[in-house]
Parts: sequence; structure tokens; C-alpha cells
Amino acid sequence: MEYISTRGQDGPLGYEQALLSGLARDGGLYLPVSYPRFGTDEIRAMAGLSYAELAGRIMARFTDGEIGEAEMTAMAADAYAGFTDPRVAPLKPLSGDIHVLELFHGPTIAFKDYAMQFLSRAFDRALRSAGRQAVILGATSGDTGSAALEAFQGRGAVDIFILFPEGRVSPVQQRQMTSVDAPGAHAVAVGGDFDDCQAIVKSLFNDHGFRDKVGLSAVNSINWARLMPQIVYYFKAALELGAPDRKVAFSVPTGNFGNVFAGYVAMQMGLPVAKLIIASNRNDILTRFFENGAMQRETVTPSLSPSMDIQVSSNFERLLFELLGRDGAKVADIMARFAETGQFDLPEDAMTAARSQFAAYRLDDDGTLAEIKASAAEGMVLDPHSAVGVSAARRAVADGTVETGVPVIALACAHPAKFEGAVTEATGMPPALPPHLADLMNRPEKMLNAAASADAVRELVLGQRRDI
Repeated sequence: MEYISTRGQDGPLGYEQALLSGLARDGGLYLPVSYPRFGTDEIRAMAGLSYAELAGRIMARFTDGEIGEAEMTAMAADAYAGFTDPRVAPLKPLSGDIHVLELFHGPTIAFKDYAMQFLSRAFDRALRSAGRQAVILGATSGDTGSAALEAFQGRGAVDIFILFPEGRVSPVQQRQMTSVDAPGAHAVAVGGDFDDCQAIVKSLFNDHGFRDKVGLSAVNSINWARLMPQIVYYFKAALELGAPDRKVAFSVPTGNFGNVFAGYVAMQMGLPVAKLIIASNRNDILTRFFENGAMQRETVTPSLSPSMDIQVSSNFERLLFELLGRDGAKVADIMARFAETGQFDLPEDAMTAARSQFAAYRLDDDGTLAEIKASAAEGMVLDPHSAVGVSAARRAVADGTVETGVPVIALACAHPAKFEGAVTEATGMPPALPPHLADLMNRPEKMLNAAASADAVRELVLGQRRDI
């Protein structure tokens, strides 16, 4: 399996090269040269596999020639051994044809654990075989940072720096990052919003002198290997509801487009997905795009679902590459225009293709609280992000976007206790943290601060990284 850049000037690379590179050197994102595809009988045969076996079966297709299925399965089994539900990603019915996929049973109680716990082990293997050290630099709107710091803390060949927008993550999200006290692990509060943090990361990856000097790598979803483990739970949930002999739809709360793009890849691999439903909060750049065919950046507005408070969806570039016939030059031109003007549009044939696979909805804060209250009355307490996804699922069923009889799987991306304030306001009952995090808010904090500039973060990394 080989990987190429969405902007056409980097690659092909092998899997571990793409893993350690993170962002392509031409500024693009890596994708497989072609997607591996499973036949109907192959998918049907997956039904009896454990979660780790399923992960090994699927992800080994992306590491072909470098890491075999048995080793990938062993890595996955180790990664998910500490999850609090033996099913790893349990699927639970809500009402009618709507089901909820609980993706918060990992150590930091958010869906990012599914990728990060695997990714830390993948990095260990790749760095060991290459005899390298690395500095991991990432940006977070909340959950990526805590999952990354938890997974990578104390690993000898890695220093990790996670940028988060100061004052724009929940108190639990912040404490999960800042209570990590291990050599080489750094939570960095940046005076700006998530898009500022993300722009700094991309800028420093494009500073090739700095990138090579420190061995810079990424664990944000700009790294292809971050998306691979997320493909697995799409297969797992669909199999439980009858795939490949029955189509399913997915409703995905998303800001950066990474999680829902993993669902798109599952479709390309042969999973029968009737529709991928994009669920946005008031920062609705993705929903507006699918409504009017124009991507137009606006100001980020804080919401009750802060992990989706994003106006530059980095992973959308991967879909753009597919919609434009994998023409890297066209993608590079559009992304340059977007960086300069904050907007671009696509021809109607590309939009027709996009709308055939995706639908998009938005939900404001009042609607989010109403959905949390309504779902709680049905016996399921949701965090604000998951509520946005469930609301979109309900509307897609009601308006016929998803045909009758097709089950809709709404992804529950975080434990409700991560957003105690919103859940308490909606239900009148504060959600309790799981036992392993019960003392979280009493743990001491350790964090660094940086101005919202690439220069400031560059100097911070150079001053803080270890001489391993």
C-alpha cells in the first residue's frame, strides 16, 4: 500500500513513512493510492470477529507490505485492553430506527481514544524500526488533546505538544490535558480559537527546516493513520445491524470532517452505507457547503459543543480530492484560494456527487439542550456533541433523507460528564465521571502558554523538547 498527497506533489510513500510525516511536504494530506475493497462475502465473514480481530482485518489492508494482519490485531488488542466495556464500542437502541454508538469507553472518555491508543503503539513501532525520535505537535478543540497526551505520555522517543484555545474547552477537557504530568508531555494554552491553533500547526509543518530539525510529526486527523482506526467502528456497528445484507446510515457530529471521512472510507471499502449525515452546531460551515455549494469561512462562535467550534475543516481537503477526480493540482489551487479569500465553490457535478453520499444539518444551543432533555427522557443521557448527532439523525428520518427501514447509527463521541454544565442545565442532574476519573477536578494542573503565532510556538518547542 502506498500513499500520495491530495496536492499531487508528494509521494508515493509507504505506510510508516506517511505515519511519521503526518502532513505532506506540499501542504496536502496523505491518502491511499487506492482504497482496498472487501467483497460481500468477506464483510459477512467479519460478523464473528472480536473488535481487535476486526481492527486487524481492516487496518492491515492499509499496511500491506509492511505490517501483517496478525501483528495489527495484536496491536489493536493491546490498545483496547483497558477500555471499560468489553464490547469496546457498544451499540444501543434509542428509538425507532435510531441507534447510538457509544464511543466513550476509553481512558479519556471520548472517541479520540480509539485512534490515539492505537496510534501511540504504531509510533513506537515505526520510530523503533527507523531509529528515530519525534516531536508530535497537535491542535485540539477539546478531546484530541487529552486523548493524545494520555496515550503518548512517558514514551521515550516522543515529546508531545498539544495546543488548545485558552478558555474555549470545557473544564473537564482542560483538566484532562493539564493533569498529565509526565516527561515530554505538554499542554499549551494558546490565546486564540481552534482555527488559530490548527493554522499554527500547519505553518510549522510547512517550515521544513524546523520540521526536519525536531523530527516533527502529527496526531491530528491530518495524519492518515489517525483515521484508520476510526474506520473500524463503522464496520463494527453496521455488522451488528445486519450488514452487508442490510444498508445503514450514520449521523456524525463533526467539525474537522475527520470522523465522518472515516465513514466515507468505509463506504469505499464496500460497507453498504445509505447516507452519511453531517451534524453541525452553530459553526455550520459544512452544512452551508452542502446546502449552497460554497465553502465560506466565518467567525468561530463559542457553543455548548466546543469540539465542533471550527470554521476550517482540515479533512475536507480529502473529500475535495475525491470530488475533483483526484486532481492534486486542482486541489492545491482551490486550497490556495481558500487560504487567501476564505471561500471557494465547486462545480455542480461535484456537488451532485457529494450530495448523493452526504446530508447535513445544524443545531443551535437551545436545540442541543432540548435534545439532551428529550433523549434523557428516553433513557439515554447524551453530551452536547452527541445530542447534535442524534438530532440530525431524527430529522434525517423524519424528512425522508434516510428511507424507512434503514437504521441510523448516531455516533456518541463523548461521555456526558465531559460537559457537566450543559447536561445539568438540560436534565437537572449532574452526570458523574467514571470511577477512574472521579478525582479529576482535584488533580494539579501543569500547562504552558503561548501567543497565537507560529514563531511563539516554534520557540516554545525548541526550548522545551528533551535531548532524548
